[in-house]
Amino acid sequence: MTSERRNSMLRTALALGAACALTACQSMTAREQGTATGAGIGAIFGAIIGSNSGNAGKGAVIGAVGGAVAGNLWSKHMEEKRQAMEKATEGTGVVVARTDDNQLKVNVPSDFSFDVGRSDVKSNMRPVLDEFAKGLDPNMQVRIVGHTDSTGSDAINNPLSVRRAESVRDYMATKGVTGGRVMTEGQGSRSPVASNETVAGRAQNRRVEIFLREPAKHGGS
Repeated sequence: MTSERRNSMLRTALALGAACALTACQSMTAREQGTATGAGIGAIFGAIIGSNSGNAGKGAVIGAVGGAVAGNLWSKHMEEKRQAMEKATEGTGVVVARTDDNQLKVNVPSDFSFDVGRSDVKSNMRPVLDEFAKGLDPNMQVRIVGHTDSTGSDAINNPLSVRRAESVRDYMATKGVTGGRVMTEGQGSRSPVASNETVAGRAQNRRVEIFLREPAKHGGS
């Protein structure tokens, strides 16, 4: 195959990849976005690999199929959990999102999490945690990260952020979320999401983030 012909096929395959990626639009569910984006990326890489053997078009198709499978790592159960959390927290300021590495992230701001200098779970935070704990697969992994604003020194903020994460863990333990699948950590004031120069900004930084991850699935032989 001539170089000109190979380049032409490669351009066609790359166009296919771009088209696949663009189908991951906002109207799709998170699972559909993962499938479409994975297909687009797979098509591009498949085309590049296929071009080396003179068949970029075939490589793109194979890559698209493989990419669609790899991109769809967001399970039906995780999508249902995301939708349930969004519904339960609507209008509260709690942010529910899917991360780039397919974790469910729930960000609970100070209005629902902690007062200044405190680590006890507020009463209006409990329904959010109740919904999060509901129906979890025993194999799912939970990571809880506590944060503070910049008020006070690291000597105060670092252990305070840990206590906040542990308070959330202890509350969820009463709802059956226990064992080694729950990890906690504190970030102190090191990971702000807003300016600490304003009251509103400090309130946003005084928060807890809860991550939910499904265990990696390995195929049998």
